[in-house]
Amino acid sequence: VQLVESGGGLVQAGGSLRLSCAASGSIFSITAMGWYRQAPGKEREFVATISDGGSTYYADSVRGRFTISRDNAKNTLYLQMNSLKPEDTAMYYCAASARYTIVVVTTQSEYDYWGQGTQVTVSS
Repeated sequence: VQLVESGGGLVQAGGSLRLSCAASGSIFSITAMGWYRQAPGKEREFVATISDGGSTYYADSVRGRFTISRDNAKNTLYLQMNSLKPEDTAMYYCAASARYTIVVVTTQSEYDYWGQGTQVTVSS
């Protein structure tokens, strides 16, 4: 499975961006998918996840501002980010799991595939 993120960029605080993650390869094996982010000097952290059944879960820091969704027909994962803050600045990574059906996945080690990341920078 290959994952390619796009949609990152520079935006002012309060603005919006939509990230996309295109999946290819053995996509039939994918169940849960998620977004993680890593700011300079910090560890990679969980942002949001969606199960193969459409259940979602968010980090407290983004709940109410970000929305994760997936289009299985297009093999694409999305992250709509609204009301962006400077502290949202980070490299954003798409991840896919091939292990669990129905449930959401919030643990990094339970993801099997990762993209290369797309940079999001929010200016104040």
